[in-house]
Amino acid sequence: MAIPRVIPVLLLKNNGLVKTTQFKEPKYVGDPLNAVKIFNEKEVDELIFLDILATPENKKPPLEFLKQVAEECFMPLSYGGGIRSVDEIRDILKVGVEKVIINSHAVENPDFVKQAVERYGSSTICISIDVKKNFWGKYEIHTRAGKHNTKIDPVKFAQDMDAAGAGEIMINSIDRDGTMKGYDAELIKKITAAVGMPVIACGGAASVNDLSIAINDCGASAVAAGSMFVFHGKHRAVLISYPEQTDLDRIFNQG
Repeated sequence: MAIPRVIPVLLLKNNGLVKTTQFKEPKYVGDPLNAVKIFNEKEVDELIFLDILATPENKKPPLEFLKQVAEECFMPLSYGGGIRSVDEIRDILKVGVEKVIINSHAVENPDFVKQAVERYGSSTICISIDVKKNFWGKYEIHTRAGKHNTKIDPVKFAQDMDAAGAGEIMINSIDRDGTMKGYDAELIKKITAAVGMPVIACGGAASVNDLSIAINDCGASAVAAGSMFVFHGKHRAVLISYPEQTDLDRIFNQG
């Protein structure tokens, strides 16, 4: 079994870093390039950048900015936000990004995923879905930065993306986002039981123990987090951090 990846997720808003809570109230947390330099020093497994305004404001991927980030970044880099065409994927890859993350457009146009996989291969394509429970406790996919409820079942959609050849899928819980109350274990288990592709758990992590639960108990192949890596203490002071390798070795050797 491959060693699970631990991935900081950095949210972009007008080329600055922010952190949201349940996809609302974006708080400025710093300069993206400075964050990349710090994560380089900490030798993180992978880095994800998500532009939270790209789809709602119909913006194209910020290629010049991504080129700057890729030149600074020593670890594998993924980008998501506003991707609507295979040509945009080509342009993103050309500036040095290793993987693209497709969210709203995958839900709105599932055939696009097949086209992207055929052109660039499964390992380049990650699908991301933002999931929220409705009033009756049913999970539903939301798109366009969480603003549009599609009422689509995330398990069925994940299976469709698996069949389309996507390399992996990231499950982001809107209810848990930024709360630091732990991952939605039930949601992760539902997805990992339904698909064969790797699953990235996201939304709610606060500790190494949360990472352990997602991997060892829920079957996730990788874990992603935002607040855990950019905030410190009960007052949520901005401080970029990453778990010690000894702690990661301990949780990955469990189970």
